[in-house]
Amino acid sequence: MSVPSVPVADLPASAPMLDVREDDEWAAGRAPSSLHIPMSQLTERISEVPDSDPLYVVCRSGGRSARVVAYLAQQGYPAVNVDGGMQAWAGSGREIVGDSDTPEII
Repeated sequence: MSVPSVPVADLPASAPMLDVREDDEWAAGRAPSSLHIPMSQLTERISEVPDSDPLYVVCRSGGRSARVVAYLAQQGYPAVNVDGGMQAWAGSGREIVGDSDTPEII
């Protein structure tokens, strides 16, 4: 199934993003404006998913987020996958924050 996607270069700086990576990945480094709901918790926490239009979904490289976008689309959310995930985000020089002094994408 094909899902809507967007390259990092086309994302607005303050785009609302849903980060679906696991806790250790999130803690290591993330986009400043992202909300964290791990893919493994999505169905239980669906009420926390923002109603942003569009809602950009990101993971490490784009695989998990593509599956989440397909699921969210079935639930009626206008979700869009971030191509290349946080690796592409970091590679394009976008800001990364983390729980340590040296944030990184793992």
